Amino acid sequence: MGFQKAGYNIVAAFEKWKPAVEVYKKNFKHCAHEYDLTEGNARNIVKKYEPNIIIGGPPCQDFSTAGLRDEKLGRAALTIVFAEIVSDVSPQFFVMENVPSARKSSVYAHAIDIFRKSGFGLTEKILDASYCGVPQTRKRLFLIGNKGAKDNFLDLYLERNLSATPMTIYEYLGDSLGVEYYFRVPTNYKRRGVYSIYEPALTIRCIDRPIPKGYKGHPNDPVEIGPKVRALTIIERSYIQTFPKDFVFEGTKSDLNQMIGNAVPVRLAEYIARAISEYTDDIEKGGVPI
Repeated sequence: MGFQKAGYNIVAAFEKWKPAVEVYKKNFKHCAHEYDLTEGNARNIVKKYEPNIIIGGPPCQDFSTAGLRDEKLGRAALTIVFAEIVSDVSPQFFVMENVPSARKSSVYAHAIDIFRKSGFGLTEKILDASYCGVPQTRKRLFLIGNKGAKDNFLDLYLERNLSATPMTIYEYLGDSLGVEYYFRVPTNYKRRGVYSIYEPALTIRCIDRPIPKGYKGHPNDPVEIGPKVRALTIIERSYIQTFPKDFVFEGTKSDLNQMIGNAVPVRLAEYIARAISEYTDDIEKGGVPI
């Protein structure tokens, strides 16, 4: 959706997980393949669309600080599959998204090698979504390739439009949530659980829990647990991921939490897409070196 909002014509999508495919189909007109890219004829199916750009986010769980950080679990292999598909299809651009800790993995290093051997110049950038028009502190790694370009070709374009301050929930949603304070289950109780809409949200995760009865509060909570505090709903968290209010979500509570928590914020993807567009526009005008 972020790339579509930036003016790109999306021609096809690929995803193995059926619940996500069903939701995708309800929101987009182009073809969504329910397909495991590690099997069968994936490269030829992608190649038939003759894409100018391939965008994707191989699963991050095996790299994430919220996961097990074990790249032997199997999902990390999809990073290599993504690199191989990009290498074989040979679009002008690709975008690969993951968590910052992926850079430390041997799988990521292998993917970099595949891209370089295929002639891509690479820009590697960690972006905090809250400086890219998203009311959420969410740091993600983007690896962007351009066939025949120099390394770091997109640095200027990714940096020059960053906001000076992080975006707060209030700046994005105003008082539409009906509360000033909300509860987010901390990863451990050495951290606070109550947050204000006048600050960026922390990273939206794949869990949805009510306020525990045993929560005793934290010295840094801005207010005590009470009528002024509640947990955010699934749909409210989708707004913080910058999905539009008319985006259709259907499925089980668990599935929706996973879809929304794993998503790239729409406006963060749009930020990347517009940086590439500005770069290509300047290239066409002869304004920057390839």
